[in-house]
Formats: sequence, structure tokens, C-alpha cells
Amino acid sequence: MSALRVAARRLPRVPRFVPAIESPVQRRFATTSNAPQNVKSQVKKEATLPNPDPSADSVTASFINERAPFMVPTYVRPAPMMMKGQGCYLWDMENRRYLDLTAGIAVNSLGHCDPEIAKIIAEQAETLIHASNLYHNPWTGALSQLLIELTRKSGAMRDASQVFISNSGTEANEAAIKFARKTGRTLDPSGDKHEFVSFNNSFHGRTMGALSATPNPKYQTPFSPMIPGFKYGDYNQIDQLQTLITDKTCGVIVEPIQGEGGVNIATPEFLAALRKRCDETGAVLIFDEIQCGLSRTGTFWAHAHPSLAPASGEAAHPDILTTAKALGNGIPIGATIVSGKTVGQHIKTGDHGTTFGGNPLACRVAHHIVERLAEPELQQSVQTKSDLFVSGFQAMQQKFPGVISEIRGRGLILGLQLTPEYTAKAGDIITAARERGMLIITAGEGCIRFVPALTITEDQIQTGLRILEQAVDSVVAKS
Repeated sequence: MSALRVAARRLPRVPRFVPAIESPVQRRFATTSNAPQNVKSQVKKEATLPNPDPSADSVTASFINERAPFMVPTYVRPAPMMMKGQGCYLWDMENRRYLDLTAGIAVNSLGHCDPEIAKIIAEQAETLIHASNLYHNPWTGALSQLLIELTRKSGAMRDASQVFISNSGTEANEAAIKFARKTGRTLDPSGDKHEFVSFNNSFHGRTMGALSATPNPKYQTPFSPMIPGFKYGDYNQIDQLQTLITDKTCGVIVEPIQGEGGVNIATPEFLAALRKRCDETGAVLIFDEIQCGLSRTGTFWAHAHPSLAPASGEAAHPDILTTAKALGNGIPIGATIVSGKTVGQHIKTGDHGTTFGGNPLACRVAHHIVERLAEPELQQSVQTKSDLFVSGFQAMQQKFPGVISEIRGRGLILGLQLTPEYTAKAGDIITAARERGMLIITAGEGCIRFVPALTITEDQIQTGLRILEQAVDSVVAKS
């Protein structure tokens, strides 16, 4: 059976809202709602919107309300419950279809439910899922080798030598922090060389080490005090580096493109100055490419993008590179790539570990994904698609000059910065887009972020731009 036929079998074959495609979950909850029946406003709303959020008396609301008491309330979610996906589309419990420009927050770079990935998962699940790091398995080493070879071939991280496989981005960064501190302790056994530097508007994760490197009071304050020894600087400010990074600094972590912080791009001069100052002080330079790496910018790693090459001198390369998200296309996995010259020689047996990290299922899937993401044709298409997005954004900026102040990003990690007057309206635009059949997300303060699957088509981009314009127009009309 062809991949196309396999994919087609997973898609709805009948119009939306037809009872014949109700799931057992829908049937169970269709008659159990205790919500008010007076929903005239919702009916009116549904008449004007193609994808209105589920109403209070919907199947979705019944399902959520029954389960919500058992879940720790750490997330604020809109009403739709996603049930299935294919390519750049998601379908919710009530079979509404959404064009997904979030890709699971830059995770599903090859789209949802890719047939080749699904086949590999099934095959490996019948072979071996987990045996722990007490034993070798074929795929941890194969993935590590592939990452090193492709990284060097791409012209990125020239000293990439070894890889530690974990389960997520925050774990990849935790390993990087530990490796930098171990390097500092080896260079200075007194322990004085333990300080860490990160930058405002960065995001490196939610565990205590990664959180300590994420200087956002919203995330840090409820769990303070943070791990001692972390210092924060301003992104793209070179003058501060002499005093910020000292002989006591063991590590510096930076995103070449800040994702959560607002799709901010590091200047080539800033990254080069970081590299120079780390060399002067013996600090380990870490590039967090968890969101911006693996061809999202059109190059295998973002720091090797031509736009990040300084006018003179060499482009900055890291001592440690962290990745996750697209690495598994939805299967949990992260990786910490280290330089053999500056870091690898200091990491010994027992310095770090993980129970699930490096399991053959995740590593085999990632091996396949990395091979595909490294294809030149795919990388070239990223730039073509980026140009199409940016052209549409520029036209929209001209139409709404008082709404959109700046277009930022590279490749298919893009952001529309709203003007101060509309910063607080970012959430309204997200909702308006969703109720017109498209999923987008925010980043930073008043920035709308676009991180679609790299396989998105030009027709889907045009559809997305059209829906975005409608969403912005509707919010502006209400302001």
C-alpha cells in the first residue's frame, strides 16, 4: 500500500459534523452534558465563524469537565480537544479542521502522523523499545554518529565530537549546564569557576537548572530561590561582556534565535564577541538550538546560517549544542552535542545518566528524521516558503501599519511584533485565527509566532495568510 493511501485512510472521508464519523468518545459524551441549554449567542457565533470554539454544552466541554479535576492545572488551554492530525492539519473532537502553524511548538517539522515515521515506530515497537543504558543498543550510537557527521558536514560546530541523548529539551540543557560546571571544576578544582551566564528574554526549560538560566520572573519567582551562581545579561549587548563573563564563569548559554522570548535574532557580532570572551576566560559556550535548529532556518543549525556570519572574522561556533523538539517529531528525545577539545575530555563515566534517554525506539525515529531534515531540497524549500510568508506579512503590515510594527525571524521561525497599542490584543488575534480554522501562538510580549511544519505547502501558506488577515481585521474592527 502506498504512503499516500496510508495517509488518506487516516483522514476524514465525509463532511465535517456528520454523525457517521463520531468517535466512541463523542457518542459517550453527547448525551451526558450538564451545561446550560440556552446557547443562542453560541448559535449566532457559529453562523459567522467556520470553526467556533466548542460551546459550554458541547461533547468537548463534557469530556473536559469530567477529567479536569484529576489534572494538575498547570496549563491554560482553549476549548478544542485535538484528536487526530495529518500533515499540517489537526482535527478536534467535533471534527473541526485546523491549519496548524504551530507544529506542536516547532516539534512536528515533518508534519503530523508522517507515514514513514509511523511505520518506523510500529516496526521498532515490535522489536525493542527499551533495555536501559546498562546495555548497548544499535540506535543510540547510530544517531550520535549521524548527528556529528551531519553537523560537521553542514559547516556548523566545527569541533562537534560526542553526543549525550536524553528525553527533552530541558534535559538537554540540564546536561549542558552540568557538563559546563564539570569542565569548570576540572579547570579550577577550588570550585570558584562555577558561575553561569544567560540572557534576558531567553527560555531554556522548566527544571531547576534550566529554569535558573531562564531569567523570567513569571517562571522563576514561584520556585525561588534559583540555583546559585547564575547571572543575566542583555541579548545583543556586547559592551557588558567584559564584566558579565569573568574567570569565575564556567558556562554561557544563548539561543542564536530566541523563540519563546519573541523571535529575536542574535547579531553575528554578539555571537562572535561571546565566543571571544569565552575563549579568554575558559568558559564553555552553549548554543541552545532546541527551537531554531534542525533546518528550521533553512540551514541544518541556525548558528551556521549565512546571516549569522560576521562581516569580518569567523562565525561563532559553540562548545556545546543542544537540540530536541524536531529531533523526534513528537517522540520525546533531546541531545547534547559536545566538543571533544573543550568539554568531552572532562566528562567521565558516572558524571551523568538517564533511564529512558537513548532508548532504541526514540533513537531510531530520530535517526530517520535527522536524515530527512538534512536533505538539501528540504532546506532550500524552507527559504522559498519563508519568503512567501514574509511577503504576505509585509503586505499585511502595509494594510495594518498601526498594528504590526516589525517582522522578525529566519526561515520558518517567524514573528510578527504588534505595536504597543495592540500588544495586549495578541491573544485575541490567536483566538480569532483559531475560530477561522488556523492555529498560531505567541512569543514574548505581543509577538505572534509562526513555526509550521517545514513540509507546509505554498497553498497552505496562502490560506494561512488569508486567515491571519481576517483575524487581524476582526480584532481591529472591535478595537
